[in-house]
Amino acid sequence: MPQQPSEFNPETPREDESEFVVALETVERSLATVKERYTQIQVDRLRQAELGNRREDTRESVRQNPTAQLKQELREIEQELETIELNLESSLFSWGSIKQPFWQAVRFGGLGILLGWILKSYVG
Repeated sequence: MPQQPSEFNPETPREDESEFVVALETVERSLATVKERYTQIQVDRLRQAELGNRREDTRESVRQNPTAQLKQELREIEQELETIELNLESSLFSWGSIKQPFWQAVRFGGLGILLGWILKSYVG
């Protein structure tokens, strides 16, 4: 007859299971964040394409009939395009994504300089 552990209770989660649940919730939150950012990037790219077409149309109109209203509209379109470009660029770079490589470069670059000074003083 197999022995069952006296402490086993199927209704109380074990420590490993609770850690797994916490990790799973963290991954789900991260995935939701990535999905939201992906959706925002898609929306920004569509808006960027629309504004690019509108900018070209407005530039053509300004060439044919330069009015203050058209020039102002062109400036507003270009400002909005710049804002969208910054948002799209920020999707590529964040401090979290470059933090580790940055500090590795600082650390190993510093060690390289230190080693170079030691070798220079030893040789020269």
